[in-house]
Amino acid sequence: MSEPESDRMIESEPGRSGASGRTPRAGRGRHDDDAPPEEIVAIPLRHPWRNVVAVLLVLGLAVFVLDAAQRADYGWPDVGKYIFDRRISQAAWVTLWLTVYSMIGAIVIGLLLAIMRLSPNPVLKSIAWLYIWIFRGTPVYVQLVFWGIVSLIYPVFTLGIPFMEPWVTIPNEVFTNLFITAVIGLALNEAAYMSEIVRAGLLSVDQGQEEASTALAMSWGQTMRYVVVPQAMKIIIPPTGNEVISMLKTTSLVAAIPLSIDLYGVSRGISAVTFTPVPLLIVASLWYLLFTSILMVGQHFIEKRFSRGTGRVKTGKEPATPGPAATAVPGGPTPPIGTDFGGKG
Repeated sequence: MSEPESDRMIESEPGRSGASGRTPRAGRGRHDDDAPPEEIVAIPLRHPWRNVVAVLLVLGLAVFVLDAAQRADYGWPDVGKYIFDRRISQAAWVTLWLTVYSMIGAIVIGLLLAIMRLSPNPVLKSIAWLYIWIFRGTPVYVQLVFWGIVSLIYPVFTLGIPFMEPWVTIPNEVFTNLFITAVIGLALNEAAYMSEIVRAGLLSVDQGQEEASTALAMSWGQTMRYVVVPQAMKIIIPPTGNEVISMLKTTSLVAAIPLSIDLYGVSRGISAVTFTPVPLLIVASLWYLLFTSILMVGQHFIEKRFSRGTGRVKTGKEPATPGPAATAVPGGPTPPIGTDFGGKG
C-alpha cells in the first residue's frame, strides 16, 4: 500500500476527527459554539466641526449678554423697578384670563365646527367650511378692529320680520364691554384653527375601530368616549398646546379693540409716561416668557399622560448579553417562537 493511501485511511478512521474530517484545533472546547457572541465595541464617529460651531455659538451668546449688561440703553434699573410693579402684575393676570376664556370658547366652538365638517349634511358642512374660510383667511388684527366697532354698527339687536316693526329690541351691551369683546374676537378666530385640529385628530383613528365598537354593541357616545377620543387626543394635544401658547401672545393685539388693561397695553402706557420704552418691553417679555414656560411644562406632562402605551415597555429584566438560541430536543417540547409576549419574532 502506498504512503498517500495509508494517510487517507488514517484520516478517515472514526473518532480521530470531527464531521469535517479535520483534527480539532488545540485550545478549543466542544461547547465553544454555544458560547455567547463577543460584545461589539462601537466607536462613535468624531465630528470636530460640531464642537467648533457649538463653541462659537456659546462665545457669541456670552459676548451679547456681556454687551447688553453694560449698555445703559436697556435700562436695567428700570427693569428691576417695574418687573414686580402692581400695575404690571394685575395686567399679567388680565392677559392670563383673556387666554383662558378665549381658549375655552375656541375649543367648544371648534369642536362643534369639526362635527359639522364631518357631518353628512351638506348644509352643515358648507356653513362650517365658510366659517373656517373667513376666519382663517383674514388677519386677527383686522377681526379685532371689526369687533371693536360692532357696537357702533349695531347699537341695538332687534328680532322681527324685515321692513316691519321689530318684535324685540335689546340694547347692545355685550360689545360695549371691551374685555368681553376681546374674548369673543379671540375665541372666534381661534375656533377656526381648533376645528381643523380636532377634525384631524378624529380622522386619524381608523374606521375599523368604530366598526369594532359597533359590533360590541357600544353606543356612539361610548365609542367616542372609550375608543375614538382617547386615541385622537394623542394627535390633538400637541397642536392644542401650541395654540394655547400662541393665544397668550396674541392677546397683545387686543389694543385694536381698543383694550389697554392687558400686559402689553399697561406696559406701553407706563413707557409713554416715563419715556422708557425698552425697559418696559423687556418687563412685558419676561412676564410672557414666565407664562409660556409654565404652559410648556404643563403641555409636556399632558402629552406624556395621553401617550401612555405607545412606546416600548422596558421591564428591566432583559439580560445584558443575549443567551444561546434555544434548540429543539428530540422528543421534548418545542421551544416558543417569538417574544415572551406571544408575538412572532
